[in-house]
Amino acid sequence: MRRFPLRTLLLMVVALIAFGRLYWVTHQDVSPEARPEDRPRREAPAEASAPKPLPSPECRTLSGAIEAALKAPEDAQAQAGARKRMDACPEPPERACELGTALSARAPLAAGEDAPLRGLLASLCERCPSPFNACVQRVAQGLLEGALGRQPDLADLRWSLEHAGKGTEDACDSLVKLGLAPAAQADVTLAPAVRAIVVELAPLCAKAGHLPGPVLRAAAVHQGQEVAPALVALAAGATVETAAVEPDLVTGAEPGRQAFDRDVNTGVRVSNAAPGKRWAADGALRAGYTPTLKHLETLRIRATGPGTLRAIVRTPAGVGLKDPEGGFSFVNPTVCRYQGKGQWEVCKLAVPLLDVDAVSVFPERADGEVKELEIIGAR
Repeated sequence: MRRFPLRTLLLMVVALIAFGRLYWVTHQDVSPEARPEDRPRREAPAEASAPKPLPSPECRTLSGAIEAALKAPEDAQAQAGARKRMDACPEPPERACELGTALSARAPLAAGEDAPLRGLLASLCERCPSPFNACVQRVAQGLLEGALGRQPDLADLRWSLEHAGKGTEDACDSLVKLGLAPAAQADVTLAPAVRAIVVELAPLCAKAGHLPGPVLRAAAVHQGQEVAPALVALAAGATVETAAVEPDLVTGAEPGRQAFDRDVNTGVRVSNAAPGKRWAADGALRAGYTPTLKHLETLRIRATGPGTLRAIVRTPAGVGLKDPEGGFSFVNPTVCRYQGKGQWEVCKLAVPLLDVDAVSVFPERADGEVKELEIIGAR
């Protein structure tokens, strides 16, 4: 009798077991008489998504009616036809929304709010989504034109924001990114036209709940009471109990901690910090807080040689500057200009700042020295 090696026998056994299981699986009773619980279960087919309802006849013909009204602004019948279709169409089609720009050009606010075409524009703005909302686009366009020095039509921009409807949040987002954030940045020279737009529209966005508190307060502090008292008034809030708060991390000139040891006989020469790639954010000396300082109210500094202090205020993503290493967005308002004559100087902010990530020292002389820096706020 032929003998097989042990390994071969094992392989044959495994093969027989596999064949037997395959036979059993492929010969199970799947007849209709088989018990329901023994039958393989199948997932119920997903319900087909309900088709979107077709637009009403009024919505389908709205764009054509508006075009007719644009071509014949003096034709009462054309105006009435467009108005009738608009009143019966709660969600205008994209093509009708896109005609908002033409309506704005043919019926400027200066011609009167009661003009039929202006009324059509108001209804479109209140009902159209942001990508096709002429009022939302008008706010962003006004800010861009203001940055180029063009005098804004504040009444028209205010009207546009008031009628932005479901696009109000996006219109305010443009105001924050193109107006309020630049107003809170130390290295930005804000165009007077942009400042005027911010002052005019910020109360509307604040009332609608679309104005981030940290950005608003940073802009109010950086612009100051003399330049933008309206922003300061808008940013005013309840007072909180404050005290000197030690920084969690001090970087820059060494020995940096001696600027926060409450001993005026010690200090740090800020000239010891060599300007690097993070100089614009950190300056010569940076006092950081983890987590962020919830309130920053006052700064006291004793130094030799003049300079400025900036706060690093965290903002919503995409607003202001981007810290590539920290991965967060921020603005950096100037919070103090000190003379540096060796005596205590106090800088009380117009309004307390929120979400302060750090305070940075920017000396104006190479031989400047910070004897002591006191940051008064609340965690």
